[in-house]
Amino acid sequence: MTNVAILVLAGTESHADLGRVTNALQAAKEFDDAGDDLEIVFDGAGTQWVAELTDDDHDLSPLYEALEDHVSVCDYCAGAFDVEGAVEESDATALDEYEGHPSVRDLVADGYEVITY
Repeated sequence: MTNVAILVLAGTESHADLGRVTNALQAAKEFDDAGDDLEIVFDGAGTQWVAELTDDDHDLSPLYEALEDHVSVCDYCAGAFDVEGAVEESDATALDEYEGHPSVRDLVADGYEVITY
């Protein structure tokens, strides 16, 4: 079994950003389908995606919902990008392990391969 953490750093401003989050979710689905230990972390501008992906009208909403049990969000960045309300309304876990942010070091120390989008 593989341990993988997918960090979504891309914001919501461009078509390229949509491509990155699509690729991140597709990769996450592949790992999940294989039964691997999976974490998906929305960090930085990537925290904006929670509001987008929890909207049932978004094309990626079904894929996001299928992976929602694996989703966490940087607590600090959710505030910095003004999406803390959307995060609170979602099932995502807010992380503040290292100075208000998720601890990437802990993921590495726990044997996770870290992939960024």
